[in-house]
Amino acid sequence: MKLRSLLSVSDKRGLEAFARGLAALGFEIVSTGGTAKALRWAGIEVREVSELTGTPEVLGGRVKTLHPKIFAGVLADLDDPEHCAVLESWGVAPITLVAVNLYPFAATAARPGVTPAEVIENIDIGGPSLVRAAAKNHRHVTVVVDPDDYDSVLEALRTGADAEAFRRRLAVKAFRHTAAYDAAIAQTLPRHLGLEPSLLLDGVAGWLAAEETPLRYGENPHQAAVFARSHCPAGLAAFEQLQGKELSYNNLMDADAAWRLVHDLPGPGVAIVKHGGPCGVGLGDEAASAYGRALACDPVSAFGGVIASSLPLAGQAAARIAQLFAEVVVAPSVDDDARQVFAAKKNLRVLVAPPPADPAPRLRVIDGGLLVQSADVGWDESWKVVTGRGPNDVESSALRLAWRVAKHAPSNAVVVAGNGATLAIGAGQPSRVDSCRIAVEKAEAAGLSLAGAAAGSDAFFPFPDGVEVLAAAGVTAVVQPGGSVRDSEVVEAANRLVLTMVFTGRRHFRH
Repeated sequence: MKLRSLLSVSDKRGLEAFARGLAALGFEIVSTGGTAKALRWAGIEVREVSELTGTPEVLGGRVKTLHPKIFAGVLADLDDPEHCAVLESWGVAPITLVAVNLYPFAATAARPGVTPAEVIENIDIGGPSLVRAAAKNHRHVTVVVDPDDYDSVLEALRTGADAEAFRRRLAVKAFRHTAAYDAAIAQTLPRHLGLEPSLLLDGVAGWLAAEETPLRYGENPHQAAVFARSHCPAGLAAFEQLQGKELSYNNLMDADAAWRLVHDLPGPGVAIVKHGGPCGVGLGDEAASAYGRALACDPVSAFGGVIASSLPLAGQAAARIAQLFAEVVVAPSVDDDARQVFAAKKNLRVLVAPPPADPAPRLRVIDGGLLVQSADVGWDESWKVVTGRGPNDVESSALRLAWRVAKHAPSNAVVVAGNGATLAIGAGQPSRVDSCRIAVEKAEAAGLSLAGAAAGSDAFFPFPDGVEVLAAAGVTAVVQPGGSVRDSEVVEAANRLVLTMVFTGRRHFRH
C-alpha cells in the first residue's frame, strides 16, 4: 500500500527534519500552500492538496483541505472492503499520517490592537476537522499535533513497536488539543465581539490541554493526583526545582498559598505557610531579617511548613532557614552561597519561580456540580475611620499588613501585626471570638507582646466580645469590613476601650 502523509502546520518548528524522515520511510508528502512552500524551499518533494482534489484553494485560503477526496483518505476504515472499494473507484490513496497544528488563535487574540476581523480569521476550520478525523481513525492513521512529538513518531514508524498503543495515545492528545482550541475560542471571542465572557471558561479553558504529571498521591495516600502544567506555565507553575524530593500535592498547595501571600504584602518579605494557612509573615529589605520576623510569630507551627520569599535568597538567609525543618522553600532567585547551604539538606525542596500569574477564577467541586468565582484581587484601602480617634502612622502600617495577611488565612481569620511582622494569627474557627482567643494564646506562647499592635479581621465582628479580647491583650487598632447589624455596639466598645477602628467595606473570606 502506498504510504501517504498530509502535513499542514502553522508552527513550523522541526518541520523540515520531520518531512525528510517521512520521505526516507517512503511516505509521499501532501501539503497545503504555506507548508508546501516551506518544504519546497528546503528541497523536499511535496504534492499540493489541490493536485489531489482537482480544486484550488479558494476564499483566500479558507477552503483548502475540506474535500471528500482528502477526508475519505483520512477516514477510510482499511479493514472494511466497501471503504477500500470507494477509495479505489475514486483513485484515492489512504492517508495514514496527518501532522497538523492550528492557526495561532490564542496568540492573535492576545495581541494588542488586534481587530475582531483578525481574530475571526484565525479561527481554524479545516485543521481541527483533519485532526478529529485522523484521531477518530487512529487504528489506521497516526495523528501528530505537537512538533515535540516528531522524533518519537519517526522512531515508532521505523520500529513498528507498540504501534497501535502509540497511535491511541496520539489520538487522545489530538482530541484534547482540539478541545482546548475550541475552549480558547469560546473563552476569548466574546470579548472581541463585545459580549459577556464566561467565568467558567475563564477558569477551565487554559487547562484542557495541560500536561499531566502524576504525583505520588493527593492530600492522603489513598487519593490519586496529578499536576497539570500548561505548555506555557506562568507564576508558581513555572518553577524550577533546584534540589530536593519530589513535590507532593500538599507541597504545591502550600507553596501556591505562600507565593501568592508573599506577593500580596505591602512590601518585600517572607511568609511561612502550613496546611494552607499562614503561621508567620515578616517584612524587610533582605530575606534573613524578614525570615526571622516571620518565624518569631509561631515557630512551633512553622515546623514542616513552606517558606516563600519575595526577596532573593543569599547565604545568610539560607543558613537561618536551614535551622528549621521545612518542606519547601520558594524564592525569585537563590545565589551560589545559599545553594551550597541548602545542598546539605538533601530532602528540602528548593524552587525558583517568577512572580504570581494573573489569578484565574477559582474552581471548587461540590457533589454533582462545580462552583466558579472570580479571583479575590485588589486592595481598596480608602478606609473609613469609625471611632473617635484615627490610627497613627505606626498603627496604619500595622493595619495594612494585618489586613492583607487576613485575606490569605482561612476564615474566620484574625491577624495581629506590628513592627513589620505578624505577631499572632487565629483562623479557621467557626466563631470569630475563638479566633481572637487563639491569636492571643499563640502570641503568649511565642513570648510576643501585643501592646500597641493592630488586628485585621477578614469579616465583621458580630459582637463586641472579639474586640474586647484583643484589647485586653494590648491591641490598640482594628481593621474590619463592617456590615454587621451590631456595628454600632462594636464601635461603641472600641471607643470605650480607646481603640482606633477602621471599616474597609470589603470582606475577604477564604473557605
